[in-house]
Amino acid sequence: MTAPQITVVGSVNLDLVARAETLPVAGETVTGATFAQHPGGKGANQALAARRLGADGSMIARVGRDANAEAALALLKRDGVDLFGIVEDEDDATGVALIAVDAQGENQIVVASGANANLSASDVRKTSACDAVLCQLEVPVAAVMAASDIETSLFAINLAPAMPAPIGLLERADLLIVNEVEAAFYGDNLHRGDGLVALTLGGAGAVLYRSGKELVHMPVFSVPVVDTTGAGDTFCGALVLALAEGQDPGEALRFASAAGALAVTKEGAQPSLPTREEVEAFLKTQG
Repeated sequence: MTAPQITVVGSVNLDLVARAETLPVAGETVTGATFAQHPGGKGANQALAARRLGADGSMIARVGRDANAEAALALLKRDGVDLFGIVEDEDDATGVALIAVDAQGENQIVVASGANANLSASDVRKTSACDAVLCQLEVPVAAVMAASDIETSLFAINLAPAMPAPIGLLERADLLIVNEVEAAFYGDNLHRGDGLVALTLGGAGAVLYRSGKELVHMPVFSVPVVDTTGAGDTFCGALVLALAEGQDPGEALRFASAAGALAVTKEGAQPSLPTREEVEAFLKTQG
């Protein structure tokens, strides 16, 4: 099978991660944490996830002209993601995410978007045809709108973080991916088009819909949880890859759910992303 060509239009960040026993509430200081630095950003995470799972992947994004850019792109370069579409921003720094993770793997994230906020439609329009396009909303909606014009068989949007988006853009997507919070934000607008809608439900698994009707529900896989950062991005990259390969919706959802489950068993967003071999081996143990 020829590897699907998947173009990801989205964000690149450097993740600064503090792991502590508990997460702070408003006004509270939590001490005794450990610190690590990892490449991140929803776009970069999803591009790397798709690449490790078997895609011929490329990335369109903006980074600053700073030391953080090299660190943020390190794993994408190492794993062979095509970075021809990366633009160096002259005005803003590389995006940074401040992440706190507790002993149960739950997290709190604050993102300083930096150069991500400057990704433009003209940056995107240079892209050639591909098998699938995957976007998120950590970059301007204008860039996502431009991505919808790329010649492709599968145009997908992970509607995260939830924010206003043109109804026409939602209707144009072949696949929308949301969690429960995002699904509540968009409501029935998710189902106005003819494409698939994937809803992740945390411990209750994931569901695929078409035209508002449930196609398949996948229960969650039971795994030890170390860090949930990046699990949703892994699910997105895996689902788009599986559909681009021609897997039917049920198979694709199972594959994506397994990949997302494996991502929570390790620390960090990009360091935790599983390979195709790991996902297939895991699925064999699940019957």
